[in-house]
Amino acid sequence: MTQRTLIIGGATGIGFAVAQLLATRGEHIILAGRHHDKLQHACQQLQTTGASAESLVLDIADEVQLERLARTLEPVDNIVVTAGSQAPGGAFTTLDLKTAKQAFDTKFWGSLAVARHLSGKIKPGGTLTLTSGFLARRTVPGTLVKTTMNAALEAAVKMLAKELSPLRVNAISPGLTDTEAYAGMAPEAREQMLVRAAENLPAKRYGRAEDLAKGYLFVIDNPFVTGSIVDIEGGALIN
Repeated sequence: MTQRTLIIGGATGIGFAVAQLLATRGEHIILAGRHHDKLQHACQQLQTTGASAESLVLDIADEVQLERLARTLEPVDNIVVTAGSQAPGGAFTTLDLKTAKQAFDTKFWGSLAVARHLSGKIKPGGTLTLTSGFLARRTVPGTLVKTTMNAALEAAVKMLAKELSPLRVNAISPGLTDTEAYAGMAPEAREQMLVRAAENLPAKRYGRAEDLAKGYLFVIDNPFVTGSIVDIEGGALIN
């Protein structure tokens, strides 16, 4: 029977790479995100390869939208959340706390709202996979919001795995990955930044979206994995 996977944040980057891999297995993909045009483009890309795909507009920071979706969504086998937020950086003393709270509202509270309202739509034996980030366990000045937001999410994953059992709940923790998140940089500057960062990693390369996507498939496919944080960061945490 064809599996159905909802990917929130699936129009671009890591989420879309997960969609592409699942589509090669004949699964039905539901892409969700805030931007209709990006969703339509991604959906068309999948469909041109013969994949079964649909899309829906969704802002996980808006709990009303999640409540509405919970009433209409047909049961799925897996939910993947790769939707992120623009977390402000810089010294704590000059941090814009309003913007920091907005970042938490999307990535942290939005992910928990997905778990609360949509976990009941996941079929027995299914999975919920969230996305944190390697800064959760790195002390880097100027990254307070990203660090605390991702650390909170990782702690929540372990609690959710207990409370929502037998649903399996995990998180993938990416390191530096070449995605549309850096689209605002000039191509040459972007490549130079990535190459310099790769030189300092034990793996001697930076991540690609397809590298991360394989981690999501691992936790989806392995029935003995729950409450886990899977680090895919080129060795950044051992530097």
